[in-house]
Amino acid sequence: MRPASLRIISWNVNGIRACVRKGFVDWLRRSRPTIVGLQEVRALEAEVPDALRALTGWHLHVSPAARRGYSGVAVLSRRPFDAVHTTLGDPRFDIEGRVQFARCGRLCIANVYFPKGSGTARDNSRVPYKLDFYRRVFDALEPWRRRERVLVLGDFNTAHQPIDLARPQANVQNSGFLPEERAELSRWIAAGWVDTFRHFEPGPGHYTWWSNLPGARQRNIGWRIDYVLASPAAMPYVQRAFIQPHITGSDHCPVGVDIDAAMLG
Repeated sequence: MRPASLRIISWNVNGIRACVRKGFVDWLRRSRPTIVGLQEVRALEAEVPDALRALTGWHLHVSPAARRGYSGVAVLSRRPFDAVHTTLGDPRFDIEGRVQFARCGRLCIANVYFPKGSGTARDNSRVPYKLDFYRRVFDALEPWRRRERVLVLGDFNTAHQPIDLARPQANVQNSGFLPEERAELSRWIAAGWVDTFRHFEPGPGHYTWWSNLPGARQRNIGWRIDYVLASPAAMPYVQRAFIQPHITGSDHCPVGVDIDAAMLG
């Protein structure tokens, strides 16, 4: 008999208020996940729509940015978390509301919205900040990675390999596919983190974000920048990894894993 499964999903919603208007709650009911990590919530806790906050049987934790309408993460869970922490111990990062570290039994969840490297002038001015953030999260998770069952959910804002975007040659000088950004993600993989989707699906054409240029999503000209990474202790419990490109409501689509329920202990 196949072990009982639980579904864990990550989604950059590009504004939770807009996404709720586009059918988020119906999607949540249909998908029946146990835990959902959301990125780019762009709302204070009091601004989260009532339709979401009033859901029966769900526990909601919101970690907003200090700047209204910017960044922010949230996690929804069918099971109450034993603890949720939202700081990296560095005001440069904490002010942007980009992390939630949560424990549910033996399972540890890191819900992370990694920064873009492009600045307001569409340059690469934020790349140093982005790389510093990567390294700070890596260091924060290192004790967990060594001994815990950990899933890192989120928008990593980096396509790791040429297979992970439709037009790699056209983007070699753009943030999201710079050599130094890709090298940082490679460091995570070399340390033992498993890209769960690539573990099950080695082929091309699978993306999680599409630009707003006309026809980009319809023609599947996209990037795979949203991941679920598993620690070595967690990976044996991962049964399947998936992308849901047919789900609209954001410029990103949901990604996730099905896990053996025993992972929670």
